[in-house]
Amino acid sequence: MAGCWWLLIHCVLFACSSAHSDLFTSTGQMTDLLFIEKDLVTSLKAYIRVEENKLELIKQWADKLHVLSAAATQDPEGFLGNPVNAFKLMKRLNTEWGELESLVLTDMSDVFISNLTIQRQYFPNDEDQAGAAKALMRLQDTYQLDTNTISTGQLPGLSSAASHQASLTVDDCYDLGKVAYSEADYYHTGLWMVQALKQLDQGEMSSAVDAVTILDYLSYSVYQQGDLERALQFTKRLLGLDPMHQRANGNLKYFEYQLSKQKKVEERTEGEAEGRQRRETRGQPDDYLPERKTYEQLCRGEGLRMNPRRESHLFCRYYDNNHHPRYVIGPVKQEDEWDRPHIVRYHNIVSDKEMEKVKELAKPRLRRATVHDPQTGKLTTAHYRVSKSAWLGAYEHPVVDQINQRIGDLTGLDVTTAEDLQVANYGVGGQYEPHFDFGRKDEPDAFEELGTGNRIATWLLYMSDVQAGGATVFTDIGVAVWPKKGSAVFWYNLHPSGEGDYRTRHAACPVLVGNKWVSNKWIHERGQEFRRRCGLQETD
Repeated sequence: MAGCWWLLIHCVLFACSSAHSDLFTSTGQMTDLLFIEKDLVTSLKAYIRVEENKLELIKQWADKLHVLSAAATQDPEGFLGNPVNAFKLMKRLNTEWGELESLVLTDMSDVFISNLTIQRQYFPNDEDQAGAAKALMRLQDTYQLDTNTISTGQLPGLSSAASHQASLTVDDCYDLGKVAYSEADYYHTGLWMVQALKQLDQGEMSSAVDAVTILDYLSYSVYQQGDLERALQFTKRLLGLDPMHQRANGNLKYFEYQLSKQKKVEERTEGEAEGRQRRETRGQPDDYLPERKTYEQLCRGEGLRMNPRRESHLFCRYYDNNHHPRYVIGPVKQEDEWDRPHIVRYHNIVSDKEMEKVKELAKPRLRRATVHDPQTGKLTTAHYRVSKSAWLGAYEHPVVDQINQRIGDLTGLDVTTAEDLQVANYGVGGQYEPHFDFGRKDEPDAFEELGTGNRIATWLLYMSDVQAGGATVFTDIGVAVWPKKGSAVFWYNLHPSGEGDYRTRHAACPVLVGNKWVSNKWIHERGQEFRRRCGLQETD
């Protein structure tokens, strides 16, 4: 009997562990961590009341977290909408609570440890902490933020009086640099180590890291970027603090030798140009997108191709889809976002109550979003899609059925052959890099198992406002569509001929500040034969 109980416990723990992987990819699921942390703080304070005199250090820790948790749980999604708060939450639960556990164990605090052990199955792991750190760096690059802006919490879209504003300590900056270093990303290593050193120089205290350690990382990272002079400067400063540092003494001789060789080379300017180019590439991955620059510019609201002439062809109207019975008396507001391809937005198309119900249904089932791998034909996770999603069938709740019906009524398309409603929640720096929704000619089996043809159209419903970032951008045509709660954007992925419209390549920009919920309805070709007739030309 005892063996059966142990088997049951292990199965439950495994299921919980599986369900809570990739925590950083969904702000919605991270809100649960705030309540877990609040519960842990409450348990910790109860323990302190028993041994308050002996555990003054732990009491100070608990008081700090108690204040933070109390504020955070008043508006969990708003709190986690700040990516700095999300990163610090990952770090606290993954590392700092573990350190606290070791301290408390020496005092045989059975009640508190028991509670902490039970809750630990829901904690983030090293991968989550690293994922949150890399998300901050992704935001840094996309929105061209300097490290000081992030460290001081002065993020665009976040007012200085915001209750969720947070800053990074020396230790936080150092940890961000270490994550970058572990990925051989020496560009970001240098940026964050410089920030950590700057805050140390300004008098901030750290119990975990000193200037010598930071300078050691700094000298190597700038050397890897080809900047020998700065590497030498950092090494000399390190030796001024620790003259016996073995690695620094070896590096000093090496850097001086390399610099002397460099000065003897007649084409020194060519070498500097190569060094600058090397720094600019920043160790780009093999699958680096050539359109990255355009994508990031559009995310910042730059490079938009809207002009007065094109804007004069875009209109707002009350729309009833050719006198549809449901909308003759109460037509919906339709706005042209772009003309070619035609992208339209429907305003106030779903109520707040309906959106909350969809989120409620989806949240327990959120899993790391996947993409179709053309090599294997299977769904797999990808670093360029950072979000969690869940699928809702029309049969699961009347609200889902009503939304599906509304999509069919307004688009005039048959949604019975469409995919289930996909609900997605973006986490820290959540994004989906440029992609097509339809299966291309080099992916003939993309949707073969569905048996409903290609994705003819996309319906994208925004279920939250986003304070900063999070736009849907179309990289080929230079369009940015900004999230607006309760509105839906619709476009055709295929020409009437059935050929893919490559102008519809689009992306979801990283969420800088806020929380982004969307739902997608991908409508397929089958059933549309008499609703959207085929054209004779390829681009008809």
